[in-house]
Amino acid sequence: MLCAALTAAPAGWSQQAVYSWQKRQRNRFIDPYTPKRIEPIKLANSDRLERLLRAGKLYLSLQDAIALALENNLDIEISRYGPQIAQADLLRAKAGGLLRGVPQTVQTGPETVQTQVAGGATGGAGRGARAVRAAAAPSAGVTAVEAGGAVITQTGVATPNFDPTLFTRYSWSHRSDPQSNTITTGTNSLIFESHAWNIGFTKNWASGTGFQFGWNNFRFKSNNQRSDLNPGWSSNWQIQITQRLLQGFGRAVNARNIKIAKNNLRVSDLVFEQQVIETVASIVKLYWDLVAFAEDVKVKKQALALAKKLYEDNKKQVEIGTLAPIEITSAEAQVARRQQELTAAETALLQQETVIKNALSRTGVYSPLLADARIIPTDRLPKPTTDEMLDLAKLVDTAVRRRPEIEQTRINIENTKIGMAGSRSQLRPALDAMVFYNHNALAGDINSLARPPFIPNPDAFFVGGYGTALKQLLRRNFPDYGFGIQLNIPIHNRSAQADYIRDALQLRQQQLRERQLLNNIRVQVENARIALVQAKALYDAAVKERQLQQETLEAEQKKYALGASTVFFVIQYQRDLAQAQAAEISAMAAYAKAKVDLERAVGRLLETYRISIEEAKAGVVSRPPDLPVAPQG
Repeated sequence: MLCAALTAAPAGWSQQAVYSWQKRQRNRFIDPYTPKRIEPIKLANSDRLERLLRAGKLYLSLQDAIALALENNLDIEISRYGPQIAQADLLRAKAGGLLRGVPQTVQTGPETVQTQVAGGATGGAGRGARAVRAAAAPSAGVTAVEAGGAVITQTGVATPNFDPTLFTRYSWSHRSDPQSNTITTGTNSLIFESHAWNIGFTKNWASGTGFQFGWNNFRFKSNNQRSDLNPGWSSNWQIQITQRLLQGFGRAVNARNIKIAKNNLRVSDLVFEQQVIETVASIVKLYWDLVAFAEDVKVKKQALALAKKLYEDNKKQVEIGTLAPIEITSAEAQVARRQQELTAAETALLQQETVIKNALSRTGVYSPLLADARIIPTDRLPKPTTDEMLDLAKLVDTAVRRRPEIEQTRINIENTKIGMAGSRSQLRPALDAMVFYNHNALAGDINSLARPPFIPNPDAFFVGGYGTALKQLLRRNFPDYGFGIQLNIPIHNRSAQADYIRDALQLRQQQLRERQLLNNIRVQVENARIALVQAKALYDAAVKERQLQQETLEAEQKKYALGASTVFFVIQYQRDLAQAQAAEISAMAAYAKAKVDLERAVGRLLETYRISIEEAKAGVVSRPPDLPVAPQG
């Protein structure tokens, strides 16, 4: 019918169909024995990065920073291989192999730089006389969940090999045996030549059932003068079925690694989600710190401008003789101090830009186009809301439902329970039943080497070549069959007892860690809520302080203009105002980062920033970039 259909079809189509069918059959046979092609790593950045560059400047919004992280961040890119590793582990488990485990570590995101300037905008970092230091590289991976799931060496009953196996063997041998008498062979030197060819098939099932089929062929030729048949064929085929009845019985034992591997597919997805959350949280905090550093540079420039203006005014007054020359020295020292603070702020800003470039690019600052570009943040620090309702009970309930670590821990506990089926089965005696069914055949030519008085007289049923032996097998002339039971009872069974006890104790540890994780999440949520409330209060205080310091400086400048004050007090109030302005910026950044920490603790970070896990897995964000307006001139 297939040939008729291909004949009736157009010539080109039938040839193409035959070719496609042949290719599929060839691939089906070759694919299991050829290495799969793994795509090389991607080191090219997404085009979003270049589209945001204008005249050597990278105009960056918060949403674009998040999108660039999802497309280019190397921590996320590394984590993308986790689900693929889990798929490979499942394929291995379906074949009966041991699990190699899936990665369950999450890399912490990059840290912000620190600044030494008193009142510097560090977004919550402490203030004081500290040297500027560059941001450290991302720290080593931290294990998000300590519960098990990776089985490298397995305890309990060994899982059988589920992949069917086809085997064949050929051998040729030549043997010379000296004989002490000639009664049985007719010669003192027996020379024996043989060809053996065997083929067989084995298959195991998760029920504990094993099947084996073998077809054995043996051709012999010798100088034996007393043999009726020489040369000859000896053939047989056999079927053997075994069934484990106690130890190693049932799918719960033999298919446990398959169940664990399927659960680990979900675990790998949860680990990837955690990595996205961790990276996005770090990027958002880095961005707000970048904005704070940029605002702090503006504050330092304003302070420097005020100091320079005071210096110029004092210089004029000294020239006309209305002010002592010492006042110029004080004003000049103030200019130098403000210049130093501006340099430190600009240094911190440059370092922060470097950290962000490295986090948002696959090539880091190796790309000259990116290395020389200055980042211009287009978003401004959010001002704290006046009335923020933070119901602790609702926040904790949301965190328990949404935090991926909780589901990951519970899956790992379930995996441990599934794996314990092997240790539990190992406690039982080994009772195996076996049935076999064989057929034998023998055929050959009448021995032409025979000499009187020995006259070979074989039954005509056995005279012939390999075809005669094959007919005997098909007619089942010489069957063998039987059954057997084997029972092995370990007297003390201490190894199996120890494995089961250890697995049970580890399960109890994991259950306690689950409770510990829930407690820690509640603590994290409450601390994040408290930090947000405090950040709001600190911001309000910083705003009030900045307003008062500004009013105080204006009043002191008026007094100084009237001769009722000194340069010392004007400089002091200028310094206080600069510190108050920097503290306000720092408080705004601290509030923005505290809000990020709360969203992460509650498990709402992805929802808040409208992040799709599917897009994160693909490494392509559909949202278009916020293209900047080309600079004028």
